[in-house]
Amino acid sequence: MTDRRRILVICPFPQGVAAGQRLKYEQYFDDWRAAGFDIDVAPFMDMALWTRLYEKGFYARKALGVAKGYVRRLRDLFRVARYDLVYLHMNVTPIGTSFFERLVRRLARRLVYDLEDNVIAGHGSAGRHPNPLLRFLKGSGKPRYLVRTADHVIASSPQLAERCRPLNVRHACTYISSSVDTDRFLPATPYDNSRAVTIGWTGTFSTSAYLDLLRPVFQRLAQRVDFRLKVIGNFDWSLDGVDLEVVRWSAEREVEDLQTLDIGVYPLPFDDWVIGKSGLKAIQYMAFALPTVATNVGTTPRLIRHEENGLLVQTEDEWVDALERLVREPALRRRLGEQARRDAVANYSVKAVAAEYRRVLAEALGHQGI
Repeated sequence: MTDRRRILVICPFPQGVAAGQRLKYEQYFDDWRAAGFDIDVAPFMDMALWTRLYEKGFYARKALGVAKGYVRRLRDLFRVARYDLVYLHMNVTPIGTSFFERLVRRLARRLVYDLEDNVIAGHGSAGRHPNPLLRFLKGSGKPRYLVRTADHVIASSPQLAERCRPLNVRHACTYISSSVDTDRFLPATPYDNSRAVTIGWTGTFSTSAYLDLLRPVFQRLAQRVDFRLKVIGNFDWSLDGVDLEVVRWSAEREVEDLQTLDIGVYPLPFDDWVIGKSGLKAIQYMAFALPTVATNVGTTPRLIRHEENGLLVQTEDEWVDALERLVREPALRRRLGEQARRDAVANYSVKAVAAEYRRVLAEALGHQGI
């Protein structure tokens, strides 16, 4: 390949900070460059807004950050047409009508739309909110327009891909799993009970409601066995009656912190929103050879095979019983965890997934292969 082509990546968050970007397309930039692409990244938020986004207060700074984001987007409009392809993750702007999305689609030569969660059903609870203004600002208009008009759609789950494919005018939609660098995410758990077994969860404020689902589970479990709970995120969290450690996520300590866990938990509610969940947390735990206890919903059963590489549960009692088994039985943790690691390397590693991204880019550009 002699001619290099240019990609403009339009995304909500700065590069290297949001798991939904880091552990999806961002980690393939070097692969794309090797395939003949030059890449520019255009986030809506800058780092100043990102660092304050989930903190209480700072309303003036947040408003200023959003205003700056819209100014950046106006500038981006003047360069979209210079690129061979626009890779658009989630949205052009976070709120409002599809005005900016329509302009980008009109100006872009080719457009790949990458979405996660079931955003075409509405923005979580906001999509069902009784306030019509909120539904308008955070509803499904943006993603539905982009799904319909994109040259190719990348969906975060098989179920979401099935919903998006008939909506796209070209019926061009591919499921690409979240993935991890299994050469960097290396196991370190000893699979023994010489110290307190650590149960862990990692996520952000936006998914903390899922962790809250397990509050009674952890409190009941603490009445049965000794364990430590470790929460890795960007928010404060507390729970009476449980030996708890809350750690601020950082890129520098990400691997080190996850290597201190013995068991991973992936709780989800039973609602339509989660069918778009990629199972990223479960994939992270699997890469570290951790046995995962996960809610049996959405994409999770595709990742976790019950009693083979993890445990699937539905009720509160099942959660408590599954976690108690794993805390008490290090041999079970080893058997499930080692199989989970093998599955992560084979199916959800960067090396396993890279070719799918290249294929989508090639199809969107109208080439046979890259």
